[in-house]
Amino acid sequence: MKISTKGRYALRLMLDLALNNTGEYISIKNIATRQDISEKYLEQIISLLNRAGYVKSTRGAQGGYRLSKEPKEYNVGMILKLTEGSLMPVDCLDPDINDCNRTSACITREVWQKLYDAILGVVDNITLQDLVDKQKEYIPFDFSI
Repeated sequence: MKISTKGRYALRLMLDLALNNTGEYISIKNIATRQDISEKYLEQIISLLNRAGYVKSTRGAQGGYRLSKEPKEYNVGMILKLTEGSLMPVDCLDPDINDCNRTSACITREVWQKLYDAILGVVDNITLQDLVDKQKEYIPFDFSI
């Protein structure tokens, strides 16, 4: 399994909003500058996050985006599942896709299930607030360029 740029950038975008979570709306241009990501690409990603209700938006001169909830209410898994779809390492774990006739007797399926459980055990247990705290500890400087 490999996380795409969409998933990675969505997490960076949400972390940027969390680091600058003052209640004010933040422009995509400012986020793009801080994160060194194309505005056009961020617009596509923010649209997805907005439709899911993860961010709020407003238009106009003071327009932009902000988190719709507190950073502690988001976890990495939520963001990656939204942007990446399933995080399952193989299709045979997905009951909607699995058409393998060996499922009931396949011992390697246990390996894939354990891998999937481990992935979820990590991404579902790290919140945006955890990342904010870690970021502030790691590089203590002003993130509101």
